[in-house]
Amino acid sequence: MQKLAEICVRRPVFATMLILSLTVVGIFSFKSLGVDLFPKIDLPTVTVTVVNPGASPQEIETEVTDRVEGAVNTISGIDELRSTSVEGVSQVFITFLLEKNADVAAQEIRDKVNLIVPDLPDTAEEPIIQKLDTDAAPVLRIALSAPRSLREVTDVADKQIKERIESINGVGQIQIIGGREREIQVWVDPDKMRAFNVTIAEVAAAVRSQNLEVPGGRVDEGTRELTVRTLGRIPDPASFNNLVVANRGTYSVKVSDIGYVEDGSQEQRTEARLNGQPAVTLVVSKQSGQNTVAVADAVKERLAEIVPTLPPGFRAEVIGDQSIFIKASLEAIETHLIEGGILAAIVVFIFLWSFRSTLIAALAIPTSIIATFGLMAAMGYTLNQITMLALTLMVGIVIDDAIVVLENIYRFIEEKGMPPFQAA
Repeated sequence: MQKLAEICVRRPVFATMLILSLTVVGIFSFKSLGVDLFPKIDLPTVTVTVVNPGASPQEIETEVTDRVEGAVNTISGIDELRSTSVEGVSQVFITFLLEKNADVAAQEIRDKVNLIVPDLPDTAEEPIIQKLDTDAAPVLRIALSAPRSLREVTDVADKQIKERIESINGVGQIQIIGGREREIQVWVDPDKMRAFNVTIAEVAAAVRSQNLEVPGGRVDEGTRELTVRTLGRIPDPASFNNLVVANRGTYSVKVSDIGYVEDGSQEQRTEARLNGQPAVTLVVSKQSGQNTVAVADAVKERLAEIVPTLPPGFRAEVIGDQSIFIKASLEAIETHLIEGGILAAIVVFIFLWSFRSTLIAALAIPTSIIATFGLMAAMGYTLNQITMLALTLMVGIVIDDAIVVLENIYRFIEEKGMPPFQAA
């Protein structure tokens, strides 16, 4: 470092060009820096979620949670293992030591859980294994409301808004809250089922097997090859009433004999409201490592294009925007940074009472900060509260070093009578 200082003193043109080049690199790098609330932190934590609808917490704990814990407990590097068993849902949280690679840990857990899948209850769904990613957080919440049924609003939110927003670069996941999707429901009468000696399992098996499309192979016709496909899917909900559930003697028991079919909606498990009225909320999450502000701006721009194409009476508005707080926080820190630099220069002028010294110290602050942006871009850092706070604290260090150097140069000039070049 002393050699570099000596070269800069002896070659002022070289020093000037070096500072200017670093400043230019910093200016262009600043435009490419990502903007986020906090820096990306890769925590080695993995969650295993198993859903078993209708099971009690005791059954979930003994039949699902204990088996998952026993399988993953043999993995090395586990720091903490905890679980939650509630009605119908089992969640196991595995926290590893910080030196453990999160991707490797997730793969090891996936391999262990796959071994116990056959031992889980038949009614349990496939285990969901997710790595905890704090960077893939929700950035926007969009509310859609209309004076229509919740099923129609959900269909518009899914087909016209969700599908078009998902194609935006940087959008990771969109979750619909408070919606009710279409569902064909088969209602049966227990007394009629008992009269025909039909079980609910037979009804479910009949609906599953007779509403199915399967490939039928191929047929060779001379030089042509035809693909055969069985068209077993029922297009009309009313046609479900004609499905044969079982045969009792010469009579075929149909769905209409023991109940009826309704073109209805799924049971509502979540609820969303806008100004006291039922609504559907779309929670937009970004991909890990993406710029929060850029993703939010892109989604709002696409939403502005979608709103005019919605059916009459539909109203969509952003009710939660993470980028607003991020922008306000960064603007406040930028303001404090500029104000701190100006106040530091004023203090230097008051104590040294020299415009030349004040100019040197004042130039050291912006050039040092701007040059730092180039290094931040090269190392993959983003503009967030932590990095901006570090830059704010750096103003004091820069101005302190500048004052120490200037004071020593002045001391050699005043006390020893050296020329400025030799004193520097």
